[in-house]
Amino acid sequence: MSEVVELHDADPAWPAAFERERKLILPCFAELPLLVEHMGSTSIPGLPAKPIIDIIVLVADLEVARGVIPALEAAGFEYRADYADKTKIFLMKRADSDGSRTHHLHIHEHADEVRRHLLFRDALRADDHLRDAYRDLKQELALRYRDDRIAYSRHKTAFIDRLVLGMGGPARRVAWDP
Repeated sequence: MSEVVELHDADPAWPAAFERERKLILPCFAELPLLVEHMGSTSIPGLPAKPIIDIIVLVADLEVARGVIPALEAAGFEYRADYADKTKIFLMKRADSDGSRTHHLHIHEHADEVRRHLLFRDALRADDHLRDAYRDLKQELALRYRDDRIAYSRHKTAFIDRLVLGMGGPARRVAWDP
């Protein structure tokens, strides 16, 4: 993939950006989601990240949730029907100025998959040493795979999975393969 991996210093504005987006997407759902959370590196204070706000949504029925795709598209999201993991709905939002990704929206119906993401987030929020180890890995990978966003992401997977499984969390439902 040709997108450049560029980590930015942690931005204290990221949580507010999530909240603004949360308020924008909630009215798109005819049936309110069971959970809407900020996940990923931008949700962890002090962690450098690609400046993309990851939002994870838990719904009772993924097929019913597909009905909200037009409303989410009207709110500026781009539905990615070609996304490899068919156990979720994936949408993204891009900046008007340069087309760079600004938001990822992950809609799931499997609570364990959402729990896996939130366990990882909460572990890094609670433990500075874990956060710093992940930061170091991300920075090394960003240098090594600067021009290969998929390789950068793929190589973080072992760290994430080892941590989640070590905490007694669930395994991935689908192997990560974008």
